[in-house]
Amino acid sequence: MNKKKIFNDPVYGFITVPYGILFDLIEHPFFQRLRRIKQVGLTHYVYPGALHTRFHHALGAMHLMTQAIEVLRSKDIDITEEEARAVSIAILLHDIGHGPFSHALEHTLVNAHHEDLSILFMESLNDEFEGKLNLAIRIFKDQYEKKFLHQLVSGQLDMDRMDYLNRDSFFTGVSEGVIGYDRIIKMLSVRDNELVVEEKGIYSIEKFLIARRLMYWQVYLHKTSLVAEQMLIRTLKRAKDLANQGIALDCSASLKKFLYQNIGPEAFRQNRDELLKSFARLDDFDIISGLKNWIEHDDFVLSFLSKSILNRKLFRVELNNNTFGSDYKKNIRLNIESQLNVTASDVDYLFFEGQETNSAYSTSKKEIKILFKNNVVKPMSAFADHGIHPKIITKHYLCYPKNIT
Repeated sequence: MNKKKIFNDPVYGFITVPYGILFDLIEHPFFQRLRRIKQVGLTHYVYPGALHTRFHHALGAMHLMTQAIEVLRSKDIDITEEEARAVSIAILLHDIGHGPFSHALEHTLVNAHHEDLSILFMESLNDEFEGKLNLAIRIFKDQYEKKFLHQLVSGQLDMDRMDYLNRDSFFTGVSEGVIGYDRIIKMLSVRDNELVVEEKGIYSIEKFLIARRLMYWQVYLHKTSLVAEQMLIRTLKRAKDLANQGIALDCSASLKKFLYQNIGPEAFRQNRDELLKSFARLDDFDIISGLKNWIEHDDFVLSFLSKSILNRKLFRVELNNNTFGSDYKKNIRLNIESQLNVTASDVDYLFFEGQETNSAYSTSKKEIKILFKNNVVKPMSAFADHGIHPKIITKHYLCYPKNIT
């Protein structure tokens, strides 16, 4: 398929698919599945418009990659047609390993990280496409000599982040997340095989970092989004535990396979093609359908959690800058046990705690490099005039049913 296709994207307008193989990959069932996986999970419980999908995001990231390649080439950075095609494939498929509701399954049904599954999907597609994804996989794994190509796919200024901040702020309506992606891309260059940003783009980068921090607290780590995802994780964990006991659960065949079998990374590697096909049949609709069936289940905890999620009767969330006292937590657990008439072990599904961290900028990863007018390159943290610092903010949380007194 060599005919160029055009999509009308609500964020960027018309998007052109520059290579035939990209369209062929988009048409593949593995990729079409991303239409049925929401980009930001249950965030629509907070922001009703946040119903966009991983499919939208992948196309948007591909579009931004096309722009970045064009800008770098205009600055005499050597990027061959083969490399341009490969890095576009890598960004298009970077999220193909995500499960339903994004990260929820990684903690419950599938003991494998989505990036590892993305690589397995790419390798499977590479076999099907007779080796045409070889270079894309090398770039994705950071095994190619032109390191800046991997940085465009996975780095502190990659096209993944550039699109999801822009797209998620658009669909949630959170204007604090709006970034000057077009100016940032125009300021990109390469020095010593690394991606850099020209000095005149420094304040656009600063705004980008601030926007990312605000989006995390206002959207991705919003307390309602947080508790909804944690409740879903506990629901699936309860279903998994019941399945391990041989208790019947009414759900789709795709979901049942992962509930009743313990499938981890090694199983995926040994039986790649069969398990990937099974995993590719899993999407948000399987989970929602399962929850609808489990409302009537005899198990109180599974029924209670399923009903609470579907009807948006979400748990209370308490946030604190410090850890919660052990006596305080013990008292809540005892109240849940007595007021809901459940066992102490059941309380583990109805009372949960944890912590979330966020920082404006990370120096632990490869830093954003700034190219000054005198051709000196320095890391972002060495630029004294900016207000971004790598301070990590930690928030502790407790979640439990609101009717517990």
